[in-house]
Amino acid sequence: GGRFKKEIVVDGQSYLLLIRDEGGPPELQFAAWVDAVVFVFSLEDEISFQTVYNYYLRLCSYRNTAEVPMVLVGTQDAISATNPRVIDDSRARKLSNDLKRCTYYETCAT
Repeated sequence: GGRFKKEIVVDGQSYLLLIRDEGGPPELQFAAWVDAVVFVFSLEDEISFQTVYNYYLRLCSYRNTAEVPMVLVGTQDAISATNPRVIDDSRARKLSNDLKRCTYYETCAT
């Protein structure tokens, strides 16, 4: 986990982004102040993929998630013959739909 701060300008308006990397299930305090959530999982790891939905359900128990913009991100670092992709695009997009109003992106951390 970590905490990061960055000022950005959008359409001439300045905004301060306070980013908190939780690395675990959302807690009540987190759910109370959060303005948006980015769920990240590894395309190479079934458990990280399944964990996203569990974290989403936990967030739902604390807050109306219709009020919280969400993004789902699948990352890949070292997909190869010996370290194959486990989560295909259709499963990731289905999870994104299950999370309601959630956009899905794939990226590479490197």
